[in-house]
Amino acid sequence: MGLKSMKDTALDSFQYTVSELLIRNKSILDGMTKLGDSNSRINRTISKAVTQCGCIRVNAKKQEYPEDVEFDNINGVLDSHVEGHLCSSCRDLLEKDVGRHLFYLTSICNTLDLNLYDIIIKELDRLQMLGRYSLR
Repeated sequence: MGLKSMKDTALDSFQYTVSELLIRNKSILDGMTKLGDSNSRINRTISKAVTQCGCIRVNAKKQEYPEDVEFDNINGVLDSHVEGHLCSSCRDLLEKDVGRHLFYLTSICNTLDLNLYDIIIKELDRLQMLGRYSLR
């Protein structure tokens, strides 16, 4: 794969640090349930940004796929349904929640002897190979 960049080293360092810090919840079952909990917290934080803070708004409706738009240009007509921008407080909370989620995802990788960097590189290769046809 060649020499790793500083960012790649940071990912390996993160994975190593998680392995050193995970003392409680060492069981794969604990990791799985903690990952689910952290995912719920992310959803809750986004919901609170909408319903309590109001810095973002969700305006959802059926996605329209005009027939005259080429597949390569489809992103230009699709909508995320999110209006506005996260305020600094909501952004900070969401970043913490995502960080916690990454911690538990990494702990599961460690338990199953999976390298997070390798997983990301393989997924990147798949995405680049399939391009827009991966349809995610």
